[in-house]
Amino acid sequence: MVDALNKQLNAECYASYLYLAMSAHFETTNLRGFASWMRVQSGEETKHAMRFYNYIVDSDERVKLAQIQQPPTEWRSALAVLEDAYKHEKKVTSLIHELVSLSVTEKDYTTHEMLQWFVKEQVEEEKSTNDIVQDIKRVGDVSTGLLILDRELAKRKVET
Repeated sequence: MVDALNKQLNAECYASYLYLAMSAHFETTNLRGFASWMRVQSGEETKHAMRFYNYIVDSDERVKLAQIQQPPTEWRSALAVLEDAYKHEKKVTSLIHELVSLSVTEKDYTTHEMLQWFVKEQVEEEKSTNDIVQDIKRVGDVSTGLLILDRELAKRKVET
């Protein structure tokens, strides 16, 4: 179980790195609201990674950090970025579900309980990214509507 938790810790670090790369992409395309939203998302993914890190440490197990895969750095459009973000969240959901299944198989009920927070969180993560995908599809990828959406996304702040 601890190996699987360490693997998920790495996946959460990658998610943070991916969203940071998406933020950098939006900075270069002058969509600062999208960039800000992605930076906040990157920070959330770092918090998720730290939840796994702390759980492993608190369980008196060993954290084993692995190399983080390099994320893409360029996309053809804002829609492509958000579609990738949505696909990524769906992938993370499947990874969390695999961990839940493993915790049941291993009869590791403490880990199973800890993972329930992530199960619920992934519903929110998928919804928030898919909502933006649908908004972009409604307004178009190069339009005044996209600029209005950019301003709206700029309002997202880091939760304390």
